[in-house]
Amino acid sequence: MEVNQNIDQEDRDLIMRLSPIYEQKLAEAKQEGLQEGIQAERRKLIENLLRFRFGSLDTQLTGIIEPILAFSPDEFTPLLLQLSREELLDRFM
Repeated sequence: MEVNQNIDQEDRDLIMRLSPIYEQKLAEAKQEGLQEGIQAERRKLIENLLRFRFGSLDTQLTGIIEPILAFSPDEFTPLLLQLSREELLDRFM
């Protein structure tokens, strides 16, 4: 719209007021997308570690993924590598 020279002053004022709001919403959407991507990668990491340790993901192991996601990778990685299946289920179910 800035290229169009035929817009009146009222439209220019509106564009100037809306531009920061648009930029803010765009930044928020990008941040949400980034967070969703990080969460998806963490989920994949947890699933892979559980699969590696226990051979497959059954409903019990799948059920503990959400609670584990509340932890940072620095916190959940040692737990997933050190705790037995029973200890993981007891701790996160």
